[in-house]
Amino acid sequence: MAGGKMKKEKPKGGGAAARAPYQGGISFHKSKGQHILKNPLLVDSIVQKAGIKSTDVVLEIGPGTGNLTKKLLEAGKTVVAVEVDPRMVLELQRRFQGTPFSSRLKVIQGDVLKTDLPYFDICVANIPYQISSPLTFKLLNHQPAFRCAIIMFQREFAMRLVAQPGDKLYCRLTVNTQLLARVFHLIKVGKNNFRPPPKVDSSVVRIEPRKPRIEVEQKEWDGFLRICFNRKNKTLGSIFRQKSVISLLEKNYKTLQALNLVQGSLESKAAEIDFSRLGDSNEDETMEMDDDGEDDEMDVEDSDAGGETSEFKAKVLTVLKEGDFEEKRSSKLTLQEFLYLLSLFNKAGIHFS
Repeated sequence: MAGGKMKKEKPKGGGAAARAPYQGGISFHKSKGQHILKNPLLVDSIVQKAGIKSTDVVLEIGPGTGNLTKKLLEAGKTVVAVEVDPRMVLELQRRFQGTPFSSRLKVIQGDVLKTDLPYFDICVANIPYQISSPLTFKLLNHQPAFRCAIIMFQREFAMRLVAQPGDKLYCRLTVNTQLLARVFHLIKVGKNNFRPPPKVDSSVVRIEPRKPRIEVEQKEWDGFLRICFNRKNKTLGSIFRQKSVISLLEKNYKTLQALNLVQGSLESKAAEIDFSRLGDSNEDETMEMDDDGEDDEMDVEDSDAGGETSEFKAKVLTVLKEGDFEEKRSSKLTLQEFLYLLSLFNKAGIHFS
């Protein structure tokens, strides 16, 4: 019987691989992305780099047991903490009950991706890494725009956000994020700063929404980038010669021409870059990387295979040549160059949605 008891107690007391007990008795679940910051110096550094003013409303996502929450309450006016785990919510409420901070802390229990966020000046978040992409775009779509967000991400994801043209990690996610915000890498964080430690290192980044926003039409922009990053290291001339690409663009072109006969000015309106919904939480899946972090690739054949260049294909290639983009690669284009190329296509009546 004693052996049986030992077997029962082993997973309970020695289950640190799956659950790490907090000093108050709460077990953290790795499968739910629960990794609590345990390094007080790192907590202090994050708060200092947030630049919180005494008048600020701070949104904290994933407060856990409140180690960071306490420092945020000391620095700001109010903290709104969004936490999905009811055990953590109770721990948070117990921790600050009867303290001077209790009246300045509002706890919202729920999934942050499904929660209508209130007004806030600054966001500080240590989040489950599996929601990195949808949360980033939910925040960037929030109005009125906040001043900045200080967020802990898996290191590779963070480095994609801050990548520059020519960097190995420069991708569609990079361009979509930098369209909406300026992103800065702040701190590299080793896995041993967490309880329980995650499998990978992390990084803290600072995200500042662009003011004013660069206005674009979301579906048009997304369709354009998907083609450009189909194979980001190939030349744009090679990508836009592909049979499937020409076929898609020609179909859009003919559809818009038909609509213009009825609606008159549709094409001239569409030619203006008016993108307003990039980052909408309903479209988050269009922003996410594949599991391997690479952009989508399509198996396509060159439309020159038949030896004859169609009139429409010539129109597409003329845009690339006139803008001096034919020999350039998406992996090395700046955000401004992507915006300019899209405007050239649109002015020629070529659309991506």
